[in-house]
Amino acid sequence: MNEKLDRRDFISNMSIAGVSLAIGMPQITFGTTTDSKPALLGGPRAHPASFPSWPIVERPEENALLEALRSKKWGRLNGRAVADFEDAYKNMSGAKHCLGLSSGTSALFTAMGALDIGPGDEVLIPVYTFVATYNVVVLNYALPRFVDTDIESFQIDANQIEKAITPQTKVIMPVHIGGSPADLDTILGLGNKNHIPIVEDACQAPMAEWRGKKAGTLGLTGAISFQSSKNLTSGEGGALLTNDEEFAESCYNFHNQGRHTSDPNDPYSPTRGTNLRLTEFQGSLLLAQMKRFPQQVEHRWENAAYLTSLFNEIPGIYPAKLYEGVTKSAYHLYMFRYDKKEFQDMDRSVFLKALAAEGIPCSGGYGMLNKEKYVTDLAKNKHYLKIYGEKTMNEWLEQNYCPQNDQLCEEAVWFSQTMLLGTRQDMEQIAQAIQKIRKYSGDLKKA
Repeated sequence: MNEKLDRRDFISNMSIAGVSLAIGMPQITFGTTTDSKPALLGGPRAHPASFPSWPIVERPEENALLEALRSKKWGRLNGRAVADFEDAYKNMSGAKHCLGLSSGTSALFTAMGALDIGPGDEVLIPVYTFVATYNVVVLNYALPRFVDTDIESFQIDANQIEKAITPQTKVIMPVHIGGSPADLDTILGLGNKNHIPIVEDACQAPMAEWRGKKAGTLGLTGAISFQSSKNLTSGEGGALLTNDEEFAESCYNFHNQGRHTSDPNDPYSPTRGTNLRLTEFQGSLLLAQMKRFPQQVEHRWENAAYLTSLFNEIPGIYPAKLYEGVTKSAYHLYMFRYDKKEFQDMDRSVFLKALAAEGIPCSGGYGMLNKEKYVTDLAKNKHYLKIYGEKTMNEWLEQNYCPQNDQLCEEAVWFSQTMLLGTRQDMEQIAQAIQKIRKYSGDLKKA
């Protein structure tokens, strides 16, 4: 999900595992590559090779699809692959229940449906997120309330949540942006204190950990995405994790047209439902992808730690902070802030262009969601005006002021998860590219 590059689509405080990589690590000597001009000024590319492609397609994926095809049982109601995947992911995540769904958005929508979120309710969400987080709230005609960003971590500012809570707040939905958990100690505490369920949008964070527990398993429920850019992918697909048996039952019913089985005599429950089922083809692909997934998680984590150690030596480059409770990030994105003052006031757009010329794919990340016309026009939506009234919707617009997020959206830079599947030399060449750009930033401004 590098959603900005595809669709939906850091370590400042490194864990023991990350620190161990850096201990005894030789000082990187950038040598002639750094001394040469940037590629935009005619010099050689710092990274002349390619980063790993995505998704990975090998014999296990081919066999899995053929097996599903030949079974002639292509839907979860008469097949076994989806159920087998749910069991495997449940065991891997430590959750008591796992429900496969048609997308990460579907997973969040199912959670909202099982909680019976609707008109008059409010849901707290971060402003720095993919639009799907917002969409699942609006699809239920509830009111999304944006919470500003902690600029150092790129995550929702947990210290700003409590003042956003009103008597109408029915859900707090933190998003683990980039695969790194938000401040769950604070968020879970606020949920318990105010008796508000926590729905973790962990779509970018499969197998990330907070104090040793997997992201998506600490709140009432957590959503995972398997969209084409995700760390574990079946093209489209998603899952919900929960330890609450009654809630798991409600989610299954909601995603299966209000029934728990395919038996036409099975009663509908509770009052709403739809079809958001995962297919057997997707379940089969996910089972195949899972065979190499744990090793990929470790590989990204180690490369991210090494890249952060290199970036910490470059003035003006600030990797996204990990909170103390993060014991593992999934690193769906490697995110950092670019301070143009350390680059002779060279605009970020030039920095991104120069970095791409060095063979380093990059993105500026999310925009200011709260200021998008798609979002602000909600205040004029006829259904919302009927439910909430013009005064409330105008107040909603005025309250969507998020200054920290405004600044972050002008400084952020993203790398996709596939880059972290590269080699240690790839990480060194990324740092070399930025060193070159910084050294020649004055010339690049004029180019």
